[in-house]
Amino acid sequence: MDKLLKEGTNDIVIQFFRYAFVGGVAFLVDFGFLYILTEYLKIFYLLSATISFLIGLIVNYILSLIWVFNKRKLNNRINEFIVFALVGIIGLGLNNFIIYYLTTFLSVYYLFSKIISQVFVLLWNFFLRRYTLFK
Repeated sequence: MDKLLKEGTNDIVIQFFRYAFVGGVAFLVDFGFLYILTEYLKIFYLLSATISFLIGLIVNYILSLIWVFNKRKLNNRINEFIVFALVGIIGLGLNNFIIYYLTTFLSVYYLFSKIISQVFVLLWNFFLRRYTLFK
């Protein structure tokens, strides 16, 4: 259990488990802000999805550095965050496209569209970040 939860690791299965957990926390933050921004502040759902995704991205970055990936390819944290964010921005494009398509063309409720999109974005972000940023 210590290996799964506490020790540093390069094991891809353990990293994916941790990343999925961290992604779940970031998703809850993202999803919560999406709901609040759209339902209470009456912001258009795609703009809300963008803002909430960026907040979730920051949460994901911080938690990933602390718990998921222990060896880095880049020594400069600013450059590392830029690459991390670029992967996230592509994920954001994928996220918004899926939400837009499902909501507009298939009449899926925007929050359900978000849940569906998150599965694809989770896989995209994990594998690209693992192989571009972390050893």
